[in-house]
Amino acid sequence: MHDAPATYLTPTLPAAEAFTDPAAAVDRLEQLYAAATAFLADHFSACVTRGKPDTRIRAFYPEIRIFVASHIKTDSRLSFGHVASPGTYATTVTRPDLFRQYLIQQLGLLIQNHDVPVFIGPSETPIPVHFAVAGNAAVTVPHEGVLEFSLRDVFDVPDLSTTNDDIVNGTRTANPDGSHPLAPFTAQRVDYSLARLTHYTATDPQHFQNHVLFTNYQFYVDEFEAFARQALADPSQGYTGFVATGNQIITTPDGVIAPSSKTPQMPTYHLKRADGQGITLVNIGVGPSNAKTATDHIAVLRPHAWLMVGHCAGLRNSQSLGDFVLAHAYLREDHVLDDDLPIWVPIPALAEIQIALQEAVAEVTKLEGYELKRIMRTGTVATIDNRNWELRDHSGPVRRLSQSRAVALDMESATIAANGFRFRVPYGTLLCVSDKPLHGELKLPGMASEFYRTQVSRHLEIGIRAMERLREMPLDRIHSRKLRSFEETAFL
Repeated sequence: MHDAPATYLTPTLPAAEAFTDPAAAVDRLEQLYAAATAFLADHFSACVTRGKPDTRIRAFYPEIRIFVASHIKTDSRLSFGHVASPGTYATTVTRPDLFRQYLIQQLGLLIQNHDVPVFIGPSETPIPVHFAVAGNAAVTVPHEGVLEFSLRDVFDVPDLSTTNDDIVNGTRTANPDGSHPLAPFTAQRVDYSLARLTHYTATDPQHFQNHVLFTNYQFYVDEFEAFARQALADPSQGYTGFVATGNQIITTPDGVIAPSSKTPQMPTYHLKRADGQGITLVNIGVGPSNAKTATDHIAVLRPHAWLMVGHCAGLRNSQSLGDFVLAHAYLREDHVLDDDLPIWVPIPALAEIQIALQEAVAEVTKLEGYELKRIMRTGTVATIDNRNWELRDHSGPVRRLSQSRAVALDMESATIAANGFRFRVPYGTLLCVSDKPLHGELKLPGMASEFYRTQVSRHLEIGIRAMERLREMPLDRIHSRKLRSFEETAFL
């Protein structure tokens, strides 16, 4: 039973226990979490109908804790699944049902690589009532002022002072109790993002797949649905369903999707596989702010890769509308990540992603070698935060673009790549040239229509084929050591 002050009413839960079977450990995590959240939901419903109770109500997140006593040398090729030095490592956990396979995998590696058990029990971190009842159709959390008492007088509520990115940003190397972080995100940070994902995308977190495509145009969504319907017609491809805005699910190519009455900020669609290795498409719209918001929250789901497949301005006279740009470097002038990831931090190209994208371009276009270079440039992509940069004095921006050797410009790619680097999520960019503002070819309606008709389908197919290639790679190959820092969490 968790020790708690007499002024708090808490559920009776099993004390911390050692496990050497990762599946059994996750079973216990699910048991602890379900009991804690049910306790909060029951007492919250009672408060709404009966009024403020005499005591405070509190339940705690479950916790994973591991003790490593020796400097056992692990396989130097591994980028995750082990700790660097002896000590105590711990992390709080939320929604173990959602993260079950991920947790089994990560715990199994720890147990195997260090030959020690993991300890599962209640933590000292309270669960905010808003997160405990999230997704519970039987419970509605009223706004502040509706009840005759303040929620925070009875329950724990979200606390942004403890919901942050200190671990992934490398500014926090120890937990309040002196243990070291075991995972890149705390339970509160994960809960916060799960709630934001539902709000911004209008689909529930359990539908997200391990391979995520970002785009900045609705045209790609239409093509993605068409591709999904074709894939569902061929069971050999392994896709089991397609999820559209509002959690509408179809499992056959002729399934009906009703038009959405309210378009979310970032419409999201999921071509699912039973193992979670399908493809999610997010229309983030235009701008680095949306790109950061989407990746900030999707990162807690620990995807295996995310790619930007959108439109860009071509900066070289040798380019033509419809040409592809494979980013191998980024000029960051988006500014939204400057406080989290200093501008002097290089964002390297990842060989596994680059090869998958180039091979996918060759497969779809049927071009190879020197002929492939005719329609695809590899180079620096510049990302800016001013959509109408062309209206300002050109001398400064154009000089910087030339000095950087940039071949394309957009408003999202560097943000997505930089956040991938920050969150240890493999990233890449394949853009399609839709205008050439420095050479008098602006994005005008007539030109756009012809361009979209001929290019969007092919571009999206390339992104999908690249993801299917990445899906076949071993996990420890795609999640390479290039994305890991000196003091890294054991969990991916």
